[in-house]
Amino acid sequence: MDGPKAIGEPARPEAPARRARLFAARDSGSAAVEFSFIAAFLGLALLNTVDIARYLFARTAIQNATQMAAQTAWQTCGTALLPATTSCPGLTAALTAAVHSSSLGTRVALAAGSPTEAYYCVNSAGALVSVSAISSKPADCSSVGNAAGQPGDYIKIQASYAYKPLFSGISVAGRFTTPIAVTSIMRLQ
Repeated sequence: MDGPKAIGEPARPEAPARRARLFAARDSGSAAVEFSFIAAFLGLALLNTVDIARYLFARTAIQNATQMAAQTAWQTCGTALLPATTSCPGLTAALTAAVHSSSLGTRVALAAGSPTEAYYCVNSAGALVSVSAISSKPADCSSVGNAAGQPGDYIKIQASYAYKPLFSGISVAGRFTTPIAVTSIMRLQ
């Protein structure tokens, strides 16, 4: 009865099991379906790579900007105008210009209360430790276990940048710390 059907004879529905076997035996279009699954994963990986690279670029740019600002403080004020935060009139303007000189421009901002200046000493473990406010210089570094050491005048500059991922809903970069905050310390004397 599988032969040609007579004109006007209704088509017999195929058994569901036979239709399932015929569908499973077909392989047309399977490559396209497989590719769509793989392309979705590759696309997600690419979007994450872009966002992570942008975050790392911004972090590096801010680190460079704060280091540039610290060097600018030393160049602008020198040793003649110390303590720099109180005796160097152009310090804040010079630091702001230096921080804005990165590729991120004015989106990088000096942190509130930055710059700060204090006397630091190196302790017995080799770590830099704040020992006194800039208004009162200690005689030596005995307070941190280094009586032979002399305290140095250091300036600390903090800057931040509000990072926003391009693909915040699907990118792991949306979970990174923001704003990105960086601190640089430099000895002035």
